[in-house]
Amino acid sequence: MDKVNFGEQLVTPQEKTRRVGGVFSSVARKYDLMNDLMSGGMHRRWKNRFVARVKPRAGEHILDMAGGTGDIAFRMAARGASVTVGDINPDMLGVGMKRAEKRGIDGLVWRQENAETLTFADASFDAYTIAFGIRNVTNIPAALREAHRVLKRGGRFYCLEFSTSEWPGFGEVYDRYSEHLIPRIGKAVAGDEDSYRYLVESIRRFPNMAVFKAMIEQAGFRSTSAEPILGGLVAIHGGWKV
Repeated sequence: MDKVNFGEQLVTPQEKTRRVGGVFSSVARKYDLMNDLMSGGMHRRWKNRFVARVKPRAGEHILDMAGGTGDIAFRMAARGASVTVGDINPDMLGVGMKRAEKRGIDGLVWRQENAETLTFADASFDAYTIAFGIRNVTNIPAALREAHRVLKRGGRFYCLEFSTSEWPGFGEVYDRYSEHLIPRIGKAVAGDEDSYRYLVESIRRFPNMAVFKAMIEQAGFRSTSAEPILGGLVAIHGGWKV
């Protein structure tokens, strides 16, 4: 059986899926706080920019995959879209449902779903979004094909994910920061150094913008795009089902 990367380790696909589940069950309770600490709050601006690119509209049906804690879904629902939040991890979904209840946000649909094998019918959604989740999928091409399948003709795909900064020197500085400080922050705040070490390693192993854009095209999407943020440290990828 072919092995896949779990961070820097090679494991079976089934083992990766299990381990990634363990990581997110461990970090779910402190996930949003850690995002603020690790990014200096910038993840909020990135997500606002991402949703602005998606342009959710009233009456649209949108699937937000790996959206467990609700950050993207809340923003899209505020614009009138009907949002289904899918996530493979029930602990992340639980956090999101509690956050929605506290904020008085009704109408979201919460579903435990594996991005590689969605249970939705063909052509179910007007848009598919995934933010900081695709790099944790075991079989990324399979997930992209599923995204294409469940979109209606004319539907759009948008992905927000870490990538590789092309700014001279900045990528090296971020690498040192992420390698040495993020696991320590994870240990101090979430009591889990190992999970945050994996998350750092998963960012390093994720394809650069050009390679991932090509993967989106290979899944069947057209008019694909890659918008760098901070020189590509983060990128917004898009594509259309035609």
